[in-house]
Amino acid sequence: MQPNSPWRTADFRTLFSATALSQLGTNVSYVAVPLIAVAELDASPGQVGALATLSTLAFLLIGLPAGAWVDRMLHRRVLIVADLARAALFASVPLAWWLDALTLGQLYTVVLLNGCATVFFDVGSQSTLPGLVGRDALVQANTAMMSLMAVSNVAGRSAGGALVQFLTAPVAVLCTAASHLASALQLTRVRPDQAPPAPGRTVGLRKQIGEGVRHVLGNVELRALALTAALTNLGSQIINTMLPVLLVRELGLPASALGLYWAAGGIGLLLGARCARPLAGRLGYGRTLGVMGLCLAPAGLLVPLIDRGPWLWLAGAGGVLVLFKTGVDNVLGVSLRQRMTADALLGRMNATFRFVLTGALAVGAAVAGLIGELAGVRATLWVGAGLLAMAFLPVFLSPVRGRRELPQEQPLRAVAVTKS
Repeated sequence: MQPNSPWRTADFRTLFSATALSQLGTNVSYVAVPLIAVAELDASPGQVGALATLSTLAFLLIGLPAGAWVDRMLHRRVLIVADLARAALFASVPLAWWLDALTLGQLYTVVLLNGCATVFFDVGSQSTLPGLVGRDALVQANTAMMSLMAVSNVAGRSAGGALVQFLTAPVAVLCTAASHLASALQLTRVRPDQAPPAPGRTVGLRKQIGEGVRHVLGNVELRALALTAALTNLGSQIINTMLPVLLVRELGLPASALGLYWAAGGIGLLLGARCARPLAGRLGYGRTLGVMGLCLAPAGLLVPLIDRGPWLWLAGAGGVLVLFKTGVDNVLGVSLRQRMTADALLGRMNATFRFVLTGALAVGAAVAGLIGELAGVRATLWVGAGLLAMAFLPVFLSPVRGRRELPQEQPLRAVAVTKS
């Protein structure tokens, strides 16, 4: 084991295992919730789009202030409360189904509030990581976390499709609730973090948020990373929102086929995450991001060709290639932005990125529902594919492409925080 390996840190190992449980549940629900809407509640393409929009809308509503709040909260407590809230929300779905009282309105409410809890969990997790492992181990730690996300995509979405097919979608959602509860219990083993430093001066929440936004949008490299990731999320969400309608309703494929299709993409994400460090060591960090985008982003144009038989495999291959690029982008991009940010701004930087990236998911879901209603499912997929094919351009045309190494650690500077 290398001297700066994050695996030497017990708290990192605990955070990793808790995140594994949480991600497993998240990916099971990714398959199960839209299938409940389609199969159990006969939702239209527009209603499926609305469901997907609400699942990510919280990042637009509270994403930015959440970063400022997390910067002055105990991170472990944030993660535990968020997981407990998600467990309770998802447990309400099978309960209502068994009582024959489940409605689209309840699903809308559950995914919206779950998104609020996820905002805090994601921002808190990324903000606490540098303090747990040290900045020298960030690339290895992010590689492990992104690989975990990819493995969870494969395992969770495969399991989600199988659970829906053999045990019904509400049972699959109950498994999601159990996984979030187990994650919360695991997080209690993480050593309590120290209270945030006392503020040197008191400023308003708006000014705090502004510091984070200016840090991201005022830096040409961070801005390029945010734009590329946002376009990728926008295109992916437009496609993924309509896939349950296309595969299950129009092509008549079983729920397990949808889960396996998304799981195959998870394999691409895993391979990209695992290859990110070796590729960066050979080509340089920025050049790897640029080359992978130029070579692989256009493969997204294969996805709208999806159909029965060989076309399903061809479209799947296009999705795997795009997600391989995404896996590389996630590891190197997150490491770059963490090294470009001082500790006191990490929460707000992460929240700003989450606002932009997950806000793109909300917009993508709404756009998918609208285009699906007006022009059909196939047209929707082509719009998403076009965005995926162009997503690499902001990074490719920016100074990021010339960066060979990670930047030097940012000094910890005094940043004002608001009193609770």
